[in-house]
Amino acid sequence: MTDLVGGGARGLYRLAGYAALPLVPLLLAWRTRKGKEERARRDERYGRPSINRPAGPVVWIHVASVGETNAVMPLIARIAAEGLTVLLTSVTVTSARVAAQRLPRGAIHQYAPLDIQPFIDRFLDAWKPDLALFFESELWPTTMARLAARRIPEIRINARMTPRSFRRWQRLGGAMAPLFEGIELALAQSEGDAERLRALGLKQARSVGNLKFDVPAPGVEQSALDDFQRDTAGRAIFVAASTHEGEETVVATAHRTMRANRPDFLTVIVPRHPVRGPALAAGLVEAGFQVALRSRGEPVAAATDLYIADTLGELGLFYRAGQVAFIGGTLVPVGGHNPIEAALLDTAILHGPQVENAAEIFQALDRGTGRAPVTDAASLAAALNELYAEPGAIQSLAERGAAALAPFSGALEATLAALRPYLAPLVVAASLGQRDMVRMRRSRAGKTVAGKAGKSAGRKP
Repeated sequence: MTDLVGGGARGLYRLAGYAALPLVPLLLAWRTRKGKEERARRDERYGRPSINRPAGPVVWIHVASVGETNAVMPLIARIAAEGLTVLLTSVTVTSARVAAQRLPRGAIHQYAPLDIQPFIDRFLDAWKPDLALFFESELWPTTMARLAARRIPEIRINARMTPRSFRRWQRLGGAMAPLFEGIELALAQSEGDAERLRALGLKQARSVGNLKFDVPAPGVEQSALDDFQRDTAGRAIFVAASTHEGEETVVATAHRTMRANRPDFLTVIVPRHPVRGPALAAGLVEAGFQVALRSRGEPVAAATDLYIADTLGELGLFYRAGQVAFIGGTLVPVGGHNPIEAALLDTAILHGPQVENAAEIFQALDRGTGRAPVTDAASLAAALNELYAEPGAIQSLAERGAAALAPFSGALEATLAALRPYLAPLVVAASLGQRDMVRMRRSRAGKTVAGKAGKSAGRKP
């Protein structure tokens, strides 16, 4: 097997990791002060487990943050239901909190080790995963190299390669091919993603759909929803979901225009990173808005302009309470966040033009609804005024959006079918209490499975 981090840029990456070792404690200490690491669990970032490895086969699933954590939960539940231990790793504190709330029995969470060889080796020595599933666009060269060296199958699930990322990787030329050598299979979100992955050298990439479409609608604590609806009774509610710095100013300016014509108008801002809540609220107050902050328990009063929902896991509440939602990350160069949850909860959807992360999804949404993206505060206010002024317009837009996104469902079953040749030996081993047979079956069957995947590249299952 080619050394995935040996020679050229990959060798420099590995050496840079070793050179950075003395700086890692300083980096993690700084991130802890910023609320981006848990002090009590910082050892996990060095590859040291905080709990013991359970007996039997382990399926390792890695995601980046909270959105991916939510999206992978149905897959984790199905794998764990077959008697396999699922080890979920992620990077962010918010994703760890979601995991603590939602992981099923038989699944455990750890923070992902930093992509430096001693940490990765320590992690793999401790957990000894039998299969590694990496979600979306998580490409960590050292991790991939160490998995290949240990002959642990690596599969990309819900794989994504945006046009922007594709152009960046293309500039690396032949350095990409060795990076992909250890990947046995890539299950892409769309045919466009699969085509770009194949063009970069991952020939065994094929489209199975987007797992985020098979996630149930986000839940809600009924008492919290009842309280919010009581406090906001009679008001027109607009939700700006998963917003980033720069977008809140646009939303607030549009709100000011709407409030001039509709005194009952209320805007709920749900920042993508809740830790920004207090600073965001302070800035909006300074700009002249009446603001209430949810994390402080501040109530929505009649004079409240903007309600900052800086809490975790409550989008389901605000999508249910609101009539129209703007999807954040689309007015700034982030690439857009998931519109699916809003569609599932009968919410009319607006978004900006920067949707590279899910271009095909947003294109289908725009075709189905007949609406163009908003581009600034003026166009956002115009869209809102049109929707709230015309009876039935909001419900019609919500229905058209849900219908446009409905054909994207079905990825969960397609993903499980593609994973079955890898999971079946582990299920048998778990039922017999044996792990050694997994290694033997994998060595015999791995090439056959990879060959079949290669032949089916580019075809939907």
